[in-house]
Amino acid sequence: MNLHAGTVRARLSDAIKKSEPEFDLARTSLLIAMEEYPQLPAEPHLLRLDALAEATKDRLGDETAGPIVLGEVIRTLFEREGLKGNQEAYYDPRNSFLNDVLDRRLGIPLTLGIILLEVGWRLDLPLEGVNFPSHFLVRYRGAAENLLIDPFEGGLIRFESQAQEVLDKQYGGTVRMQPAFLRAVTKRDIIQRLLLNLKGLYVSVRDDRRALATVERLLLLLPDAPGELRDRGMLLLRLGRRSEAREQLQGYIDFAPRAADAARIRSLVHRLDRGDESPTDDFGE
Repeated sequence: MNLHAGTVRARLSDAIKKSEPEFDLARTSLLIAMEEYPQLPAEPHLLRLDALAEATKDRLGDETAGPIVLGEVIRTLFEREGLKGNQEAYYDPRNSFLNDVLDRRLGIPLTLGIILLEVGWRLDLPLEGVNFPSHFLVRYRGAAENLLIDPFEGGLIRFESQAQEVLDKQYGGTVRMQPAFLRAVTKRDIIQRLLLNLKGLYVSVRDDRRALATVERLLLLLPDAPGELRDRGMLLLRLGRRSEAREQLQGYIDFAPRAADAARIRSLVHRLDRGDESPTDDFGE
């Protein structure tokens, strides 16, 4: 890890330790982007969110009714600003970096949702993230009924009772609605999902260096997550760092000796101890 990445990583570690009321979701999201963009300044993008909220407030005048404020936020972001879901290149990593999403006006449900949350919170809207399966949503807690906002679909609003429609679009009617799908998430949860998205992207294209950096940031959030401990070892091995990989994988076995893949990982450690040239090229299987 270079000096810049180490400094950013330390700042990220401090940021994620904050309590929920003090947790700065936008700034923490930008800290994730800073490892990819070493010269990235956070303040201009945070000021951009402030400006979007101020522009919305100016158009509202004295209007403070929540549903009307929400509607104006949606118009500001998805009509005037032109934010939209990146249908053509959904798996482009830039869709997961908040600075890129603000600059390119293209994103995935999660990053578009972060922008909606941040602008809405600046206007005192009762918004929260919802870790819906495969599709992040934002909930508005109304006095009469809760609303679900789909940031990937231009801020499309549904009643919470219509959540099955989103599932049907994602899974073709094969998955039925469960109460857990509508559980509100913390800001830490949102950062975890953002990092998991990036990890999956990098692993899928065998960008092992970036995947390792992402796993290490996940371990700041979840230091005892067995899967991340194992995957760090596997990525170290892919990168040729055999001694570190062996130590990490042994640590995984010690931590989770009854894991479903413990026998496979134990065999891999033995092959490393014997000095096998190519002990494995599998990942997370």
